[in-house]
Parts: sequence; C-alpha cells; structure tokens
Amino acid sequence: MEAPQYVAARVQRALAEDARTHELGIRVDIRGDQLFLRGQVEGAEQRERLGAVAHETAPALHLHNEIRVVDITEPGEDEHLD
Repeated sequence: MEAPQYVAARVQRALAEDARTHELGIRVDIRGDQLFLRGQVEGAEQRERLGAVAHETAPALHLHNEIRVVDITEPGEDEHLD
C-alpha cells in the first residue's frame, strides 16, 4: 500500500495540473482511508470538480470535501486587510 504522504502529493499535483481544476491552494490530508480536501474556492462548481479529480486520483479512499465556497470581492471595491 502506498504511503499516505505520496497519495496526498499525487492528489495535490492532480488538482494543480488537471485542466478542470488548476487549483494550488487546496490542502490534502489523508488519515487512514479518509481523504480530506480543505481550502477555499470561488464557486460550487469548482468545489465539485476538485472533489471529482481527487476521487479519480485516489478512488479507494473515502472523500471528505471540506472546501468552502467564498464570494470573491468585485473588482474595483476597496479591500480591507486587518
């Protein structure tokens, strides 16, 4: 059986390189047979695509898609950083 860190790296690479997703900011954690995706994306469709790519890459694991969908501020609005 493949070591969890190798599976996580493979899933992370797939999320970054797959034409459907191209996401770099998603954290991939594996605990036993559980695969957790965490992070933020714009749009529910992107969240679903990330889950699909992760599942295709590691189909034997139980996927927990904990990615949050956020609304990105419209261009031109002031961004306030605290």
